[in-house]
Amino acid sequence: MIAAAAEDNALGKDNDLLWHLPDDFKRFKKLTTGHPMIMGRKTYESFPKPLPNRKHIVITRDTSYTIAHENCVVVHSMEEALGLTQDHSLTYIIGGGEIYNIGESFSNKIELTRIHGTFEEADTFFPELNTADWELVQEEFHPEDERHKYAFTYLTYQRK
Repeated sequence: MIAAAAEDNALGKDNDLLWHLPDDFKRFKKLTTGHPMIMGRKTYESFPKPLPNRKHIVITRDTSYTIAHENCVVVHSMEEALGLTQDHSLTYIIGGGEIYNIGESFSNKIELTRIHGTFEEADTFFPELNTADWELVQEEFHPEDERHKYAFTYLTYQRK
C-alpha cells in the first residue's frame, strides 16, 4: 500500500487531499510508475485523467460502471483486482479509505507519508496500523519549507 495520511490518519475530504506536498507527489510517481495500481472508484475519479505508465485497476460495487481508457480496468472485488496482477512483482494499493481497509490484509509492505498535522475536517481515513503486524524498517523526515506547508516523514513498514 502507498498513502499519505496525517497524524490522525486523515486522508482527505470531499474526494480531495487536504495538503499539497510536491515532493511526496514526486515520490509517489517514482515508486508507482511501471506498476499496476489498485484503487477505489472515488480515488480514480479524483484524478483529472489516468496517470501515465501505470495500469489502473478500479474497484467498484457498481456493475454498470465502465472506463473507456486502455490503461484502466474495472473490477468488483480486491480478489479480482489482485488476480489481474499475478504476473507483476509489485502492485500498489493507492486508496481510498475503504480500499485501504480491505487491502491491508493482502499487503506485505506499506509506504506511508505521515503528514505532521491533524485535519478535523477530514471525511476519509487510513486504517490504524496494528504494530503487532507491522515493523517500521525505514523513515526519512522532510521539513516544512516554502513549497511544503507541513513537515512530513516517509515511513516504510514491512509485515512481520
